[in-house]
Amino acid sequence: MATRPSKQLETFANPRPGRDYHIAFECPEFTCLCPMTGQPDFATILIEYVPDQLCVELKSLKLYLWSYRDEGAFHEAVTNRICDDLVAAIAPRTITVTGKFRVRGGISTTVTVIHAT
Repeated sequence: MATRPSKQLETFANPRPGRDYHIAFECPEFTCLCPMTGQPDFATILIEYVPDQLCVELKSLKLYLWSYRDEGAFHEAVTNRICDDLVAAIAPRTITVTGKFRVRGGISTTVTVIHAT
């Protein structure tokens, strides 16, 4: 597996597809660029999902999140895209992706995206 940023999300078979259980990730080092100013935005990305047939592999998730480092993205757009990409990769029963963006210009932003089948 590569150690460069990548939009490729790797998966593996859910070891207990007959049981609902929650998987939660906290990624406190997420960065992207403000599309208006080009300045960096820093966030904690929280992902919680109930898997169906597939789970996301952690190193690929790290490289996926890293791939946003040099991209301009509004907070709302990037949080929704992360959710959409995870849904496309693993088709979870439910997923919630929250972006907690740090203060810039005196305002912090929290965006929560919920997808349920």
